[in-house]
Amino acid sequence: MRTARNVGLSLVLAAGVGALLLVLVLPLVALLLRVPPLALLRRLGEPAILEALRLSLVTSAVSTALVVGLGLPIAYLLATAVFPGKRLLESVVELPMVLPPTVAGVGLLLAFGRTGLAGHTLALAGITIPFTAVAVVLSQIFVGAPFFITAATAGLREVETGYIDAAASLRASPGRTLMRVMLPLSLPSLVAGAALAWARALGEFGATITFAGNLPGRTQTMPLAVYLALQTDLDAAVAMSVLLLAVSFGVLLTLRALPLSLSAGGGPRAARPRR
Repeated sequence: MRTARNVGLSLVLAAGVGALLLVLVLPLVALLLRVPPLALLRRLGEPAILEALRLSLVTSAVSTALVVGLGLPIAYLLATAVFPGKRLLESVVELPMVLPPTVAGVGLLLAFGRTGLAGHTLALAGITIPFTAVAVVLSQIFVGAPFFITAATAGLREVETGYIDAAASLRASPGRTLMRVMLPLSLPSLVAGAALAWARALGEFGATITFAGNLPGRTQTMPLAVYLALQTDLDAAVAMSVLLLAVSFGVLLTLRALPLSLSAGGGPRAARPRR
C-alpha cells in the first residue's frame, strides 16, 4: 500500500513539475524558433532597434547607479537599526514589487506631472519631467530599487557580529566599519541586488509607458519598442524580445556564479578592520 502511495505521489509531482516547466519553457522556445539566427542578427542591426537598445542601456545604467547610491543607506538602516515604524518602512520599500506597473506610472505622473505634488513646483522652475528620459529613469528607479534594497539588507544582516565588535574594539567609526567590514563581507549580495535592479530596469514597461510615454528616440526603450513593433512588424518584435531574453538569462547565469567567486576572493581575512 505504501509503495502504491509513493508511486502515486511521484506521478503527481512529476506531472506538476512537467506542466510548470511546459508553461515556463515553451514560450521561450517559441521565441527562439520564430526567427532564424541570420535574420535575427539583421533585424538587430536596424537603426530603430539600436536606438531603443541604446536608450535602454543608458537609462538602466543611470537608474541602477542611483538605486545603489540612494538605496544603500536605507539598506544599512534596515539591517542595523531598530526603530518605531521599521516594518512600515520595509513594507513601503517592498511595495513596488507587488504594485501593478501601470499604477506605479499613474502615481509617478500624479507626483511629478505638471500639476502633481512635486511637479507643480518643478514646473514653476521650468523643469518638466513627464515624457522625457528623466521620467524613464525615475520609472526604472521606482521598480528596481526594492530589489537592490532587499538584497543589500539581507547581505548586511548576515555579516557576523564578531567582525563588527572587533571594529568597535579598535574604535572604528560606524562609517569606517561599514566601508571596511560590512560592505566587503556583503559584496556578493550587493552585486546581486544591483544586477537584479538593473535587469528589472531594463525590462520595465508599464510605469514607463504611463509616465514617460513611447516616443522613439526620446523615451522608447526596448520593451516599449517591442510593444510598438507587435502592431506592425512581428519579426522585429521577436528579434528584440530574443535580445532581452538573452540579456536577462545572462544576468541570471552570472548571479548563480558571482556570489561564489566573490566570496572566494573576499573572505573574512580581506575584511578585517585595520587600525
